[in-house]
Amino acid sequence: MSASAKIQPSMSVAEYLAFEEQSPVKHEYAAGQVFAMAGASVRHNRISLNIGARLHQATRTGPCEAFIADVRVQIDEVIYYPDVMVCCDPNDRDPYLKTQPCLVVEVLSDSTERIDRGEKLYNYQRIPTLEAYLLVSQDQLRVDLYRRAGNVWQFTTYSQWEDQITLPCPETTLALSEIYERIAFN
Repeated sequence: MSASAKIQPSMSVAEYLAFEEQSPVKHEYAAGQVFAMAGASVRHNRISLNIGARLHQATRTGPCEAFIADVRVQIDEVIYYPDVMVCCDPNDRDPYLKTQPCLVVEVLSDSTERIDRGEKLYNYQRIPTLEAYLLVSQDQLRVDLYRRAGNVWQFTTYSQWEDQITLPCPETTLALSEIYERIAFN
């Protein structure tokens, strides 16, 4: 999603959830602050859809499910709308909000990259079930993978059409050629 604008002085998680249920506009929540989400570009949407479609295929026969854009993730007092996520915990049953994803994907834009690489990286890595966090550029052929290896996070950058990203959850590979299908770089 594109940059957000703060709209409320402060509210609790419960107030935010009630507010969001009635709102025609999506908002993210960070420790009492609510931020309106701006719309995404066609390129951003296409990349998210490419990844979501591939992950949907990879999760069709197992316990995991892929979600795109409209399902929120909560980390304590923070609630985001990731571009794509995968959840496998059968007890994570809320129809609008997940707390136990194993994979989160954010498609970067000029207005969100700093938050995606900073605040969101920090908060997502606090999720005990999270095994991987993908940051996908929409302006260049580049995907950054943060992957949990025990108590540390390993960082790898992929930047070639033939590169294959091995994901731990779901156990599958994502080719950059799949991620960037129908995307032209100048």
